[in-house]
Amino acid sequence: MPERIQELIEVISRVDGAVPGSGLKKHRKMATSPFMMLRGTSSVFYHDLANLTFRLPSTMEAWPLTMVMGDCHISNFGFFSEEGSHGDQIIFAPNDFDDACVGHAGWDLLRYGVSLLLCADHCQGGISGRYQLLEPIDKSKVIATEEATQALTAFWQAYRNTCKNLVEQSVDYRHVLQDFDESHVLYKLEQKASKRQAGGEDFLSKSSLAKAVNLDSGKPLAFLDIPEKFKAVDRVTYRTIEKVFAPYVDDQILDIVERVGAGTGSVNMQRYYLLIGPEQVSQEDLALCHIVEIKKQRAAAPLFEYEDLSLMNLLSPAHLTVNCQRRMQRNPDLVLDDVLWKKAHWLVRSRHHARVSIDPEDIACGKRALDGGFQDYASACGEVLALAHARFDRRSKRFEKAVLATADETWQALESLQQEYAAQVIADWQWLSELEIPMAQ
Repeated sequence: MPERIQELIEVISRVDGAVPGSGLKKHRKMATSPFMMLRGTSSVFYHDLANLTFRLPSTMEAWPLTMVMGDCHISNFGFFSEEGSHGDQIIFAPNDFDDACVGHAGWDLLRYGVSLLLCADHCQGGISGRYQLLEPIDKSKVIATEEATQALTAFWQAYRNTCKNLVEQSVDYRHVLQDFDESHVLYKLEQKASKRQAGGEDFLSKSSLAKAVNLDSGKPLAFLDIPEKFKAVDRVTYRTIEKVFAPYVDDQILDIVERVGAGTGSVNMQRYYLLIGPEQVSQEDLALCHIVEIKKQRAAAPLFEYEDLSLMNLLSPAHLTVNCQRRMQRNPDLVLDDVLWKKAHWLVRSRHHARVSIDPEDIACGKRALDGGFQDYASACGEVLALAHARFDRRSKRFEKAVLATADETWQALESLQQEYAAQVIADWQWLSELEIPMAQ
């Protein structure tokens, strides 16, 4: 067996508890395209870095450590309301901290750039028929590979410029991205998020609450009957969850379901949804209701290889995620905690009413994407990622100054590495696709 294939089997099996080719739903998702393969194999990424199959430029490795997303890619950024479902400020920022930890900022920079290239490839292959995607792309125009390469540069330039602005104090750690111009590729997505927040015109039809809960007047609030998403829990489990988690929410628990089939990287991790609200709910009180997710949390992907980088990484998995989210966001969720239950660590977090995530076709297809929108998206992500990294240590500008001192040659070396690793993921996907039947088929 070739060494690369043996490594893939060992790492994927360790994380997912199933051998590739066994038909695991997560693996079938990953088999739809290299982009989906990247999303589901963050542990392979860190195995490759730790074993020097690929290595960050030495200058970036010398930057001060910071808190990182860990699973940084184009779809782990998006719009949401600050403070979970309690706030009314819609911002664009990183939205996934399941694999966050203390580590090298270069990990996020490398992984994000790879995702840019594979995002373009995903859309190109979906439109041409090379990939059988879960949801077919209904657009005919897609960016060229050259534009994806240009986006790599736009990404790191925005990241570096944001560090420069922080050092010069033209922006501070409270800065966020919002109110995009009408011509921006993110404008329509921001408007979609704004309409979904409490009080918005789409709150009762398209918010996270409305998509999951029966909001018909005159009926008790309860989760919808959606077998592919929700599974009823037995009475004993219901009462146990109610007793254990009620102290961590801000109102009554009105209903509980098990959430199935969510995510890509963590699709096999058990999770439950709690419907939270006043004991007696009228139509006027619906804005007070929200969904809280409790999710079994495993160790962040980098930590199997890099646990000893920082003592902070020795925290329990859920506690580390909570700490990172609180540090890296301007105004983190008000419902955000960690609980030890059933000999496992569980993350408690609010589901944002207005959450709008980014799919590849949102930024790589259509007229706006071809008119520079893909590069604009990369720039926006570069800016908010720099802010998230820099917020780890708000006492000094040591991190930002190290980024600014990095020569152009290092950034260009990063681009080359991003392209090399994207090619490796495509090769890995080819192997997996020959073992698994993609879920779209």
